[in-house]
This record gives sequence, C-alpha cells and structure tokens, in this order.
Amino acid sequence: MLRIGGILRPLSAVTLRCFSRTFSSSYVSEKSSVDALYPSFFHPTAVVHPDAVIGQGVSIGPFCTVGPSAKLGDGCQLYPGSHIFGDTELGKQCVLMTFMCYTMSGSGAVVGDDLPGRTVIGCNNIIGYHAVVGVKCQDMKYKPVDECFLDVGDNNEIREHTSIHRSSMSSERTVIGDNNLIMGSCHIAHDCKLGNNNIFANNTLLAGHVVVEDYAHTAGAVVVHQFCRIGSFSFIGGGSVLSKDVPKYMMVSGERAELRGLNFEGLRRRGFSDTEIKSLRTAYRKLFMSIDAKSGSFEERLAEVEQHEELAHVPIVSSMVQSIRDSFTENGRGICTFRHWTGS
Repeated sequence: MLRIGGILRPLSAVTLRCFSRTFSSSYVSEKSSVDALYPSFFHPTAVVHPDAVIGQGVSIGPFCTVGPSAKLGDGCQLYPGSHIFGDTELGKQCVLMTFMCYTMSGSGAVVGDDLPGRTVIGCNNIIGYHAVVGVKCQDMKYKPVDECFLDVGDNNEIREHTSIHRSSMSSERTVIGDNNLIMGSCHIAHDCKLGNNNIFANNTLLAGHVVVEDYAHTAGAVVVHQFCRIGSFSFIGGGSVLSKDVPKYMMVSGERAELRGLNFEGLRRRGFSDTEIKSLRTAYRKLFMSIDAKSGSFEERLAEVEQHEELAHVPIVSSMVQSIRDSFTENGRGICTFRHWTGS
C-alpha cells in the first residue's frame, strides 16, 4: 500500500474529448506496461486526499474524488467522474464505471458518504455509472449521529442508476452477498439482506428489511414490501407487487402477487434431479391444489406433508415446508395466496 495525494489542474476541451475516447484503451496499455512495478495512475484532474490508502495498480480517471478515509484495493479502476466518500473500502479489482460523454461532468458512480458509518465493498465488483452505493437511508427513524453500515461481497455487478443504502441504525446492516446481478435502476433499501447468486432485473425495488435468500430471480419492475422474505430458487414475474413472503422454489406473479406454481425451469437449470422435482410437485399439490373435501385446513395439510411416508425424508420438500412455516411465525408476513386456494 502507498499514500499519494492528488492535485487539480484544468485541461482544455480538446484534451477532454480525446481522453473520453481513449480512457479504457489507455488504461489497458498503461497497466500492461507497468504491471511489473505495480504503480498507480492518477489523472491530473483527480482529487485524491493524501490520507487515502491506495493499493497497487490502481487507476483513477479525470474528475474523480477520493476522500481521506477511503481504502482502494489493488487493481481498482475509477472511471471519469466517480467519487468515493467517507469510511469506504473497496476490495481488489473493483471498477466504478462512467458514461463516456465529452463533457466528463460527474457521470460516474458514487460510493459512500461522509456521515457516520462504514461501507465495505468486496473484491471484483462492478458498479455502473450514476449508481449510488452506501449512502444514508431514506428511513424517517434514521438519526444522523448513528453509525450505519453496508457490506457487499465479491463478484457482484451493480448496474447503472441503482441505489443501495446503508442500514437505518447502528445495530443493523445492509448486506449484499456474492455473485449477484443487480440490473439498472434497482433500489435496495436500508437493512436488506441479500444472499448469493441472485438476479434482479431492471427496476426491481426492495423496501427496507427485505430478505432475499440464494438463486432468486426477479423479472422487471417488481416491488417488494418491507420485511418480506423471498426464498431460494424462487421466481417473481414482471410487474409484480409483493406484500407477503415467497416460499422457496415457488413462482409468483400479479399486481398483488399470487402463487403460480413451482419454478420448474429454475430448478432444472440449477441441477435438481427429476426425482426431487417430482417429490416437490407432489407436496405442492397436496398443500395448494387439494380437491378433497376432507383435506382440512392449511395447517393440517402442512402436517400431512411433514408426516407423509414418501415425502417426509426428502430434503427439498422439508426445506419448502420449513420456508412456509417460517413465514407464519410471530413476526412473519405469511405467504402469497394461491390463486385457486380455497382452504383456510
């Protein structure tokens, strides 16, 4: 690690236009020619505080800002107009993108702010232009004196115009796991907990305290009510509004989202066997599609599946049943209604 201060020098419009067209390629040639010595490259117009901790092989483009408490890992790239504020740490090989326009006027990503708290970004993350990550929340109970936190794992792609907020209080954390794709114009509110390998299509909006497990997939323009839980391997159809939980392995859609069956395609893509899927289908039908007049209440049907001779010892079935039960605990929101569900 080394500490290097930046200086501000004006450039001509011709120089800016030239740099706009050549920033990416010039960085590659610069990096390949100096990898043996691992120097960092700061554009003359970048403002880098002398107390910032900068790793080896870091490239900071025009009109970028790096605050005094920032830490940049080896190989990070800040494209023009990107800004890092407050107590913010970027792991190795992170990239803050920008929209490559001729004006070069502040069109990059913003990570962190100067309020109390900390933002930690793992390794090999890409943050798109106009994305705002690790800033204060939009919760009325937030107090400016509280330390609030955001933790982001590794290998995530956070696309343009996305906003991800820190927690609403010192005792909480907003958490993003590993290998998530968060497409353009998504919003991840305070205190959300996202697992690994999820896909959030454009304009997915998660309110505060939402929990998303692993391998979930939302289509575009999905809105999720605060405190909802989205189970692993589930799929949410485009334009859906969720006010209740989505159990594991299920597919929901609708203006007030309803259960539409199992996410068969997603399960097959993730390597679940035909035997596992068949058992899951049998359990699902017993729970939500029973036509037997004596099928009883929903609680009775859950108990029947749990005690079923062929289903009770199938892990994927037990996982689905437990996911449903978790939604009906004291603080749970319950699950999305089955569209032809007549039971209680």
